[in-house]
Amino acid sequence: MSKAGRLVVLVSGSGTNLQALLDASADPAYGARVVAVGADRDGIEGLARASRADVPTFVEKLGDYEQRTEWDVAIADRIASYEPDLVVSAGFMKILGAPTLDAFPLLNTHPALLPAFPGAHGVRDALAYGVKVTGCTVMLADSGVDSGPIVAQEAVAVLPGDDEAVLHERIKTVERRLLVEIVGRMVREGWTVSGRTVRIGNQPEGETK
Repeated sequence: MSKAGRLVVLVSGSGTNLQALLDASADPAYGARVVAVGADRDGIEGLARASRADVPTFVEKLGDYEQRTEWDVAIADRIASYEPDLVVSAGFMKILGAPTLDAFPLLNTHPALLPAFPGAHGVRDALAYGVKVTGCTVMLADSGVDSGPIVAQEAVAVLPGDDEAVLHERIKTVERRLLVEIVGRMVREGWTVSGRTVRIGNQPEGETK
């Protein structure tokens, strides 16, 4: 791209992935900049991180609308007003509807190696199943739950004595690094999607990161 790719980042909580993207985009060579941060609730640290970085914010609460479809349209309109090249769901705890999914490429992360252990309790479910290796996934979101085309994955070992909190923190460290890497590559090199196969730039078939 001749100019930095425009990112709209959506958050629902502390915004550690957002912070990683803000830090990375401070380097012009990264190729992307966060132009807005959206949330589904007030008073969260993710919005405070954006404010400290002088990044515009917006909040669209689902409870403010009588119908879910009205919220779907409202948040898509707010995102569109910032003309993003890529939307990143960074711990955003709502499934976005067709108005957003049809209009923008939406990148999401999950703390497991999909298609194993989708849903809100991926780390807990992996531990309960007794796997020895789990990890994180970066995907392009679709209308399902953690079901979109996979862009990249990285493994994380499950160690003796791990509980959900300890393992999740170790996964999140890898997740932040992988997300920053993939967002940067996508905006700098472009990407293509064929069925469920996502390729970044001239990435060879079968390469996952």
